[in-house]
Amino acid sequence: MGNCWFRGSLIVNRVSSNAKPVSADSSELAETPKIQSPSERDRSDESKLPSNAKEVEAMRLDSSARNPLVAFSFEELRAVTSNFRQDSLIGGGGFGRVYKGAVAASAAGDGDGAEPQPVAVKVHDGDNSFQGHREWLAEVIFLGHLSHPNLVRLVGYCCEGDHRLLVYEYMPRGSVESHLFSRVMAPLSWATRMKIALGAARGLAFLHEAEKPVIYRDFKTSNILLDEEFNAKLSDFGLAKDGPVGDKSHVSTRIMGTYGYAAPEYVMTGHLTAMSDVYSYGVVLLELLTGRKSLDKSRPPREQTLADWALPLLTHKRKVMSIVDPRLSAAAAAAGAGGELPARAVHKAAMLAYHCLNRNPKARPLMRDIVASLEPLQADDEARDAAGA
Repeated sequence: MGNCWFRGSLIVNRVSSNAKPVSADSSELAETPKIQSPSERDRSDESKLPSNAKEVEAMRLDSSARNPLVAFSFEELRAVTSNFRQDSLIGGGGFGRVYKGAVAASAAGDGDGAEPQPVAVKVHDGDNSFQGHREWLAEVIFLGHLSHPNLVRLVGYCCEGDHRLLVYEYMPRGSVESHLFSRVMAPLSWATRMKIALGAARGLAFLHEAEKPVIYRDFKTSNILLDEEFNAKLSDFGLAKDGPVGDKSHVSTRIMGTYGYAAPEYVMTGHLTAMSDVYSYGVVLLELLTGRKSLDKSRPPREQTLADWALPLLTHKRKVMSIVDPRLSAAAAAAGAGGELPARAVHKAAMLAYHCLNRNPKARPLMRDIVASLEPLQADDEARDAAGA
């Protein structure tokens, strides 16, 4: 989706069929075979994966899919992206490459307008492994069923021969990561950061409280995309999992995700819960607050892991203000606020991050409670903007 698809440095954590465990110095989580669930170890499942659009639609029907998706041919998407030309390339990573294109408005679900609608085409052809196919299918199933203003919209897909592609709505502002850590883009203002935090929280809350709860599992700034108005939408559902049902407290799964964002109990045990997403949310909230990356090997050893470094400082008001992104003051000055940040709101956001990062997952807040905490901050920001207009 536009430059939203991770222009610049990128770490995408995917485990292919020939993957090997990686060291703790890597930004990828190692496979942990001893905690893989039987369904993930059983390679016989590979024969059950769909091999064409008809089989995909049958599987979508079985999963009670609600959202209509377009089954594109490979040739259609080749034409949409000008034969996957280099100047159409807008991002990429471990899953493959992403190209910008345009499809008929009717195909994009935007009515019968004459103007073609921009889309982002993700090509999975670089990874035809069992795991790669599973992740492609997970996106089709989850985004073909779920619909919310804070989830990116899947327009369609291609399942033809060895080709596996996904077609999304185009997100013109790119990813939060591309803005937050850019050396050339204007710094995001405090109000914009809180708008992003609230939108992303609403997206996670929706997933956790869906009829069939979903655990996102890969919440990070590169997976939060922005539309023209900086509304946040969650993307990349390749690692998403159905949440526990009945009297089960967790889902046991292989450890996959991104160091610096993954909850410590999940990394240690492979036990996945909605609270794993809450921890990741706390890390992203810290990134918005400090302007630092979740994991940064260029910093002094004690400061390399953001959550570990910042956590002891979050309950001290003076110390919190000392770790706030210095570019925020510049953004406030540019907005006519005299360089002053809303200290009360900063402290509240810091305390919210502190609770999300609690080592005891049961003590972390629910995403709906996080939304309720952030909504007044957003309202205060809007009131300040209106007063300054």
